[in-house]
Amino acid sequence: MAIGLLATITVQEGKNAEFEEVFLNLTEQVRANEAGNIFYALHRSPVDSQVYRVMEQYENQGALEAHGKTEYFLKASAQLADLVARAPEIEVMETVTR
Repeated sequence: MAIGLLATITVQEGKNAEFEEVFLNLTEQVRANEAGNIFYALHRSPVDSQVYRVMEQYENQGALEAHGKTEYFLKASAQLADLVARAPEIEVMETVTR
């Protein structure tokens, strides 16, 4: 069963460009290297420019777990930690399909 993930991330004032650069580099790595990733996309809120949402989908729980263990994810997470205002809010969901 496919697994969806929605992460809400609030970025520190003045750190948007750096956050986006690190995150888009991570996105390229995910798309190029993770066969179990269906999509991985960063979105910025039109209401609050400091708030971003990441929409992710994986073929299964194992693919999601593998994503979190990749060297590039761990490196990006360390870089992003200095740019965010607080811990991300993460919701993992079951995909509804026929």
